[in-house]
Amino acid sequence: MSKKRKKNSPDPTSIKQQFESGILSVLNEAPGRAYSIKQIAKKLGLKKRDDIKAMTFSVYELEEAGKIKELSNGTYASAQKGKTLTGIVDHVSSRFAYVKIGEDRPDVYIKARDLGSAVDGDTVKIAILPSRHGEHPEGKVTEIIKRSRNQFVGKLELSKKFAFVVADYRKIHKDFFVTLENINGAKSNDKVIVEVLEWGDGEENPEAKVVNILGKAGENEAEIHSIMAEFGLPFKFPPAIEKEAKTIDEGITSEEIKKRWDFREITTFTIDPEDAKDFDDALSLETLPNGNYRVGVHIADVTHYIRPNSNLEKEAFDRATSVYLVDRTIPMLPERLSNELCSLRPKEDKLTFSAVFELDIHANIITEWFGRTIIHSDHRFTYEDAQEVIEQGNGLFAEELKILNNLALKLKKDRFAKGAVNFETTEVKFKLDEKGRPLAVVPKVRKDAHKLIEEFMLLANKRVATHVYSQKKGPEKNTFVYRIHDYPDPDRVKDFANFAKQFGHRLTVDEQSISRSLNKLMNEIEGKPEQNVLQQLAVRSMAKAKYSTETKGHFGLAFDHYSHFTSPIRRYPDMMVHRLLQHYLDGGNPVSKAEYEVKCVHSSDREKRAADAERASIKYKQVEFMSLIAGDKAYDGLISGVTEWGIYVEIIETKCEGMIRMADMDDDYYEFDEKNYCIVGRRNKKIFTLGDQVRVRVKKTDVDRRLIDLVFAKQ
Repeated sequence: MSKKRKKNSPDPTSIKQQFESGILSVLNEAPGRAYSIKQIAKKLGLKKRDDIKAMTFSVYELEEAGKIKELSNGTYASAQKGKTLTGIVDHVSSRFAYVKIGEDRPDVYIKARDLGSAVDGDTVKIAILPSRHGEHPEGKVTEIIKRSRNQFVGKLELSKKFAFVVADYRKIHKDFFVTLENINGAKSNDKVIVEVLEWGDGEENPEAKVVNILGKAGENEAEIHSIMAEFGLPFKFPPAIEKEAKTIDEGITSEEIKKRWDFREITTFTIDPEDAKDFDDALSLETLPNGNYRVGVHIADVTHYIRPNSNLEKEAFDRATSVYLVDRTIPMLPERLSNELCSLRPKEDKLTFSAVFELDIHANIITEWFGRTIIHSDHRFTYEDAQEVIEQGNGLFAEELKILNNLALKLKKDRFAKGAVNFETTEVKFKLDEKGRPLAVVPKVRKDAHKLIEEFMLLANKRVATHVYSQKKGPEKNTFVYRIHDYPDPDRVKDFANFAKQFGHRLTVDEQSISRSLNKLMNEIEGKPEQNVLQQLAVRSMAKAKYSTETKGHFGLAFDHYSHFTSPIRRYPDMMVHRLLQHYLDGGNPVSKAEYEVKCVHSSDREKRAADAERASIKYKQVEFMSLIAGDKAYDGLISGVTEWGIYVEIIETKCEGMIRMADMDDDYYEFDEKNYCIVGRRNKKIFTLGDQVRVRVKKTDVDRRLIDLVFAKQ
């Protein structure tokens, strides 16, 4: 007669597995270290004799199975060498982090207690543990190889005997301890930059000293300066750079003009944002006797003024890009160049580098030419001015704008017919008062005038890259700087397709059909509640564009060869492209690929830094805006992100995003379903998923850390 286990008694098999998992975890905690049975029991917190006895049997069984080994002194160690990997810390929560190993490997889950003193961005060595966290292996930091930074921005909290600095960056989860002799005159609520003196062992706060005071927390200048310091952005140009820029002569001599194609008598104009100060591209148009059109895409000839190996060149390379924060621009070049010498201002002769195309009425390229030119812009259009002329059909240069717009529409149609993907996400801008406070959040609207300029810039970028690539036949090609965009990872696209299916949309994911299928989806969702969420998810499922000397093509644009030629005032890669293009036009031999690849990687890194800083400044203004208007008002929102610590909601009215934390969802215990982008209530089975419309109110705003805490509004 078999004995039945009591209904609530524990399963012996489960207990045995727990003991085995615990023993392996202890022995893998520090590779190479051995423990006695008594020490293992203590590590596992076992006190009852029966538990220790059961655990001892598990030790013997693991030793018999060859998973652990007994040493000559009677202690036990792991039989497997701890597998060590190197990666970068992504400290997403105060409870845990991930270490990113590489694109082709899963991130490794690290409990906070196993990070040691490592913080977000540090390069670390980790040991892989036998336990797992969902689909992720679990690990432990064994060595810090390289610190990502030694200075941090935060708010000072001062007490009688010491101070702490709470970091602005929300992925830094420890405060910095500062002694009174190291506060350097800072006061409570000051935004400061601190430099770490001692990292400690991870169980105590790092010790730091104040090296710069940025201003009072909450004030616009202090907060924007905090963002600039957080991302290592320069506050100003060194005096030597400004001095060098001021000594540069305009250089438009009769000798220089003779070297160039003169477009000064041809109708030419610029179209830029209303608040633009530097104009680095212009369009010219003339109708040829054969009925075709000659369109000139004229780009500021920055490299005429900035010489290789000059201090200006080194500064431009270091910055690599202009950065556009909500209330200011951090330029790549000093004002003497960006707003004066190189800016294609109206009614002034300007030196340019041009791509000139003869196009028929169907926008087919009949001939093309690349080289240095001189122009005289007849007019400066804002996008709004140009759009008005296009829509009304009359006004200054109405016929020219009509022709260019028709050609641009045909170029766009041809681009999409060849597989380009229509990724257009909603961007916002702010109306600010004189103190920088946000008065309104306004979505940016892209119309034909924007797309007209975009199509001709895309044409120039594509044809420049194609020209350089095609110059040399055979396997050895000219070294060049390309803008590449790989095909998306098939698994990520499949996950996205499965999610889109929940909204009733079908996506074909094979390589031949993905572009056309994505465009069909983007057209289907236009104006629907799920539009923004699916657009954002589609972008996230794609590879990231970057600079490279490898010509891998551009998936999103469906171009075999693509580069950046059209914005040298604000992008260093465009300066490289200008130099290389002229070098090859002059018959030069291929240059060092390795040298330019290093520059490409640097430029891609700087581009990411700029994008992160721009997002941080937008987020700051969004949080500030919501703190000013929120009150107890309830808002309609869409779930825009789902994580294991909460759900992100984008408020429809203001386009501001906040989080509903799991801890505030007290009607049930919710679990994260990573595959299906949702959380599920354990008891009530309620599901919250991406794209769901919810009603929320603001619980709290934290301007310092740029966070909005939301809760569900009561119905």
